[in-house]
Formats: sequence, structure tokens, C-alpha cells
Amino acid sequence: MPLWLVTAVAGVALRQADRLWQAAQRPGHGGLPALMRHQRARSNDITPALLMAGQWTQIAGCWMLADQLGPLGWCAAAIGVAVQLRHLQEVSHFAVHGALTRTRRVGTLLSEALVHHPLGFVPLTVRRHRHVRDHHPNATVAGIDPNLAELTDAGLTVGVGAGRFALSLIHPLTPRGAAANISALARNLRPVPGSRLRAVTVALVLALAYTVGGWSAVVFGWLIPRLLLYPQLAWLSLLVEHTWFDPASAPPGATHAELEAGRCLRLYPRNRILAVLAASTWLPYGDLHHFAHSAHPGVRWNHLPALERQLGLPYYAPGALMLGASSVVGRHRQALQAKPEPHRALGPLATSATK
Repeated sequence: MPLWLVTAVAGVALRQADRLWQAAQRPGHGGLPALMRHQRARSNDITPALLMAGQWTQIAGCWMLADQLGPLGWCAAAIGVAVQLRHLQEVSHFAVHGALTRTRRVGTLLSEALVHHPLGFVPLTVRRHRHVRDHHPNATVAGIDPNLAELTDAGLTVGVGAGRFALSLIHPLTPRGAAANISALARNLRPVPGSRLRAVTVALVLALAYTVGGWSAVVFGWLIPRLLLYPQLAWLSLLVEHTWFDPASAPPGATHAELEAGRCLRLYPRNRILAVLAASTWLPYGDLHHFAHSAHPGVRWNHLPALERQLGLPYYAPGALMLGASSVVGRHRQALQAKPEPHRALGPLATSATK
């Protein structure tokens, strides 16, 4: 068996420790309180470290692959590393919410050491403020939500033309989007007090990639995935998190879950094959269940499917990403072409008992 495949399989095996530990003795009933009791009981600082180590082991396997099979190996390595970087981003997202490890401090240290520093992200504290304080309470609110501002800056504005709209869907791959991403990375790597090691850590990652797989690993196993492919996967994830441009207003007295049901969406609710494919690549670690996460941000990804079964689906649960008027992209396009209208009132939230 090729060494790159052995390494990749070893990485997958390391990741299973966290999944199996969280799944053991999971309650079948009892609602959110039972899930949270189970989460607190299984919370620890070891299996998350093994999970992240597994992701990096898989990346090492991709670096080895980049040095073999010529162009085919280059393409496979680039895609494989991009997917793993997307996974690391989403794992650290739960550290942002304090749900990754038993102690928030360990979650922060793990995420800084194994995600934010080697990927050249902003400090976790900055990301926490932007995501938890600015985005979550204000999702889809123009002028406040920083994620909506990103979409707007990319060209997704009312009245956008077909060409500009299409380019906005692949914004990180366009010259403008790639330049913005490279510029942001350069700013993050600039030595400042409290953040002097980021550039050194990225340099060490590049040196390790070269040691494992040569220049092909550096180019196709790091630069292209980090600067182009991973940002595109993250961008697609952002597009399918919310009904960004036409959220439904919740009725008076609505619960927080009912509010989120009007401004979140759930992709592929009836297509298990596409759902599994998305969850294993570009919507990992619970990102497919963004409505359940938005309704209860403190729940770890392991328990979001069970929570979603209790909550039911948000009012918009499309079966397609790109094609058709009812797809996510089609809906966004329609919303940006329509004249501004008052938000629709949200009807009763569907529950698993009524579906």
C-alpha cells in the first residue's frame, strides 16, 4: 500500500476517536437538556487534539501524493488539502463558541496552534468577537452583520447583473477576490504584539510540505489550496448558511428558534447522498445543520443532527445548490432582482412530528 494512502488512512483513524467518544451513550430522548448534559459529560481536551492531529496527518498524506502520479497527483492533493483546511476552519469554529473542548482556554490554544497560526488567520479572539457578537445576533441585518457585508462587497447587491452575479459566486477564484484574500493573509502575517509567530508558523508549514513532497507539495499541497480552493469552499458554505437577501420576519413573540427558522436554510434535506457528500467535504462538522447551530450555538457538531430532528427544518429547505429557481443560487438571484418588500411573517415552525 502506498505510503501516502497509509498516512491518509491513519489520519482518518485518529479523527474517529472524537466521534466515537461523543457518540457513546448518547441519549435518544430528553430534548436539548439531555443533549447538553451528554455533551458536558463527554467534553474533554484529548479527543479534539487527536481530531486536529488527524486532519494534519491527512494533509501530510496529500503532500506525499502531490509528489507522485504527476498532474493527477497534483489535482488530487490540491483538492484534498483544500477540503482538510475547510474542516480545520469548521472545527475551530466550535472553539470560537467554547464547545470544542472541556476548557475554553485549551480550545483556544489548540485552535491557535493547529489552525489560526498555520493558516494565517486572525487571532481567535478577533474571530470570536466578529462571529459571536457581531454575526450571530445580527445575521442577515444589513449594516451590522459582517458576513452579509462580505457578500455585498463581492457584488451581491440589489439589481446585480447576470455576469456580475455569476462572478460573485466564485469570488475567491476571481482576480479581485484572490487579491483580497492574499492581501488579508499578508496583513495577518505582519508581526504585531501578541501575533509575532504567525509568519514563522506558516513558513514552517511550507518547509514541512517541501520536506515531505518537494515543490509540488508546496504549490499544489499548500499555496493553491490555501489561496484559492479552500477560500472558494468556505465561500460556498457562506452562501448556503442564510436566506441572506430575503429573510422572513418572525411573528411577535417568536422564539429564538423561530427567528432563526426564517433567516437560515437547510440544504439537501431529502437527498442523503448529496447531504453526506457535502458534510464530508465543503459543509463539514455540522455546517450542513446551520439552522440548528444558529438556534443553539453552544451545541457541538456531533449533536446537531439530533437537535435538528427535534427542531424540524427551517421554512426554506432547498434540494439544490445551483440549478433551478428553488435552488439556493436561484433564490438569491430572485431576491436581488426583486424590488424591496416588507419581510414576510414566519409561519409555524415545522417539527419532526409533522413532517
